[in-house]
Amino acid sequence: MGSFNTSFREGFILMGFSDWSQLEPILFVFILVFYSLTIFGNTTIITLSLLECQLHTPMYFFLRHLSFLDLCYTTSTVPQLLINLHGLDRTISYEGCVVQLFSSLALGSTECVLLVVMAFDRYAAVCHPLHYTAIMHPHLCQTLAIASWVGGCMNSLVQTGLMMAMPLCGLHLLNHFFCEMTVLLKLACEDTEGTETKMFVARAIILVVPALLILGSYVYIVQTVLKVRSVAGRRKAFGTCGSHLLVVSLFYGSAIYTYLQPMHSYSESEGKFVALFYTIVTPMLNPLIYTLRNKDVKGAVRKVLGRGRYSV
Repeated sequence: MGSFNTSFREGFILMGFSDWSQLEPILFVFILVFYSLTIFGNTTIITLSLLECQLHTPMYFFLRHLSFLDLCYTTSTVPQLLINLHGLDRTISYEGCVVQLFSSLALGSTECVLLVVMAFDRYAAVCHPLHYTAIMHPHLCQTLAIASWVGGCMNSLVQTGLMMAMPLCGLHLLNHFFCEMTVLLKLACEDTEGTETKMFVARAIILVVPALLILGSYVYIVQTVLKVRSVAGRRKAFGTCGSHLLVVSLFYGSAIYTYLQPMHSYSESEGKFVALFYTIVTPMLNPLIYTLRNKDVKGAVRKVLGRGRYSV
């Protein structure tokens, strides 16, 4: 028996999907394609929102942060997974595991807070359209974005610190494709009920409170939209807010399933496939969900492509 930061210095072996070895080649291709689409889609949103003046609005400012978050989040886990699936190396160093644990928790927690900020932006746009520019002024947007990053990093620092202080024992095998909190907790070899309770509270705060705030904001949004007499106005409002609500549902649904269920009922096999969803599928879908029916983004793409054609 030893603590996380002493006896496990030599690192861990990530089992990944070795239990389903016949699926590994298929998963490798599937994940490589999705990762490539994630990089392309989110990089496109970031580039367009920086280049095009018509996208210099609070909504696209926060969407740019969300795209950057998704790029960082997938990159913190997917390259390691691809190496794992290729069978080249299934090990991860102690330092690498700590960095991966902290970064995945920090980026996930930051997204939880950022989605609340984006919901507030939609609330201000729909419920207070005449005062929208006064409410969502650039200084406030920057402050809210910084607060999202700081809040996410602080939550991760608390959980990672508690995890590193836990005594772990047994084989250095992690039945996952990255250093996931729930899998590391399975290695705890003492009665850690008190520490697990603190970690659960931290996870609940970063998941449940934002989810309730988002739900509350959309109650007001729906009430306001239903008062709009114009069918076109209703459709536009529901279309804009619906994309955000779909992203919220996908992200919070998988996150709550993973992090808020009791440890004794957590299935590592199911957990790996759910983790695939929120680390790879959701970041790939976000650009599509936000831009597929968005005339502003389509117009910006046409402008950029048009400038490129003329420059050639």
